Amino acid sequence: MRYLFTGKNITVSDSLKQRTMQKLGRLEKLLPPDAQAQVTYSVNKLEHKVEVTIPIQKRILRGEVSDTEMYAALDTVVDVLEKQMVKYKSRLRDRSRRDTAFKDEFNMIFESPESSDEPQRKIEKTKRFTIKPMDPEEAVMEMDLLGHNFYVFRNGETEEVNVVYRRKNGSYGLIEPEI
Repeated sequence: MRYLFTGKNITVSDSLKQRTMQKLGRLEKLLPPDAQAQVTYSVNKLEHKVEVTIPIQKRILRGEVSDTEMYAALDTVVDVLEKQMVKYKSRLRDRSRRDTAFKDEFNMIFESPESSDEPQRKIEKTKRFTIKPMDPEEAVMEMDLLGHNFYVFRNGETEEVNVVYRRKNGSYGLIEPEI
């Protein structure tokens, strides 16, 4: 794997580079051999942030973590990336069994034999509900009343299915379909 290091408000030391390469080495078994990791470190007052972006064929693997210590943020971002990669690989493996287009993508990215130690993902429960037209503010209110992190609704103005969700910082986001 190749590495590209960038620092914002910080000079990237050799020990930090070595530690990053050591930690991201855990992902090499899950990634194609020609993968390139773009690592950005930034410091803003007491907040240390590590961003890692790894483009893989048609997909992008990305993790961003902030912490009070740079090495703690690095450890956490590697855990996040590993979970993403295992999830992506298992989804792609499941789809490749059903569709030849996904089989080609799976074989192209992961040339190594499949390992059976990864957990199988399956849908255990399916919910059906009626989607009533409302505005996004009303959907946020419904979401809060239910105590959920997201809420699916039909936008009264556009008649399209939208999703409102609670962001990490406590604000709300809206997902709309792209035409």
